[in-house]
Amino acid sequence: MKKRDRHDLFVYFSFIWVGLLIYLFIVAYPVLYSIWLSFSDYNPNKGGGWNFVGFLQYATMLKDPNFYHALKNNMIVVVVSVGGQIPIALMLAYILHRKLIRGGAFFQTIVFLPQFLSTIVIGLLWRRLFAADGPMSTLIQIFTKDPDAQFTMMLDPSTVFYPIGFALIWMYTGFFMIIFLANLQKMDGSIMEAATIDGANESQIFSKIIIPHLSGTIIVCSILAIAGSLRGFDLIFAMTTQGLQRDNAMVLPIYMYQTAFQDYTNEMRFAYGAAISNIIVVISVLLIGISNLIGKIFKPSEEK
Repeated sequence: MKKRDRHDLFVYFSFIWVGLLIYLFIVAYPVLYSIWLSFSDYNPNKGGGWNFVGFLQYATMLKDPNFYHALKNNMIVVVVSVGGQIPIALMLAYILHRKLIRGGAFFQTIVFLPQFLSTIVIGLLWRRLFAADGPMSTLIQIFTKDPDAQFTMMLDPSTVFYPIGFALIWMYTGFFMIIFLANLQKMDGSIMEAATIDGANESQIFSKIIIPHLSGTIIVCSILAIAGSLRGFDLIFAMTTQGLQRDNAMVLPIYMYQTAFQDYTNEMRFAYGAAISNIIVVISVLLIGISNLIGKIFKPSEEK
């Protein structure tokens, strides 16, 4: 082997080891540590000692009604994200791509604008808007002419996710719209022109051409929406106030946070919080696997 080739090989493997070490410390180590922690009774208040307790934390979680409450709420967020953000984003992208409205660039900017804002700031703005004494209550008072009327959806466990779902759609739809728009711009325009000449209307073009063409992109966006929904913490946390309101809107990341960092009565709170975080990952993998399976089933025959 030539000296130059040995030097190139040394440099190549040096970069590999650097990248591998960075990955191990930043990604692999926290994951493995979380798994180990969930099988222990680690308690930092008692000198940081620990004992192996097997699946005790997971068994405790499965008996905890707060876990099922948070899981149910998280599934609501997943449904809102996949069933709300993605269809709306796809329709908006199609309207903008086909130039069915004037000022497309302006509307595209407006819909995408929330992506430039801090999630915490957006959550605080929506919380103020939906507060019992906020602007929504003022509008209700104006239209109903009732000076005592209030917007109480954020206070009711059965309706708290209506305003939260609206905020989620408002914030993240623009992100998926840009993805769909970028893929639509790569399409051969002659296909839609030929369909138009053959007498197809916009709804037929959308359902028979656009959706099959973007089936792969829809699956990718669904995976991103599911992953984002199950790790979503900041927007819901900022929109809800401490106490009953936050408990009503509790999702798994908030449940994990409150358990690990606020429940001082639980001596194994860090180990229990680690178990919750691992369950979140398992649920994410299962839902993403189901999304991929559905995508393969409904993939157009020519792409199979």
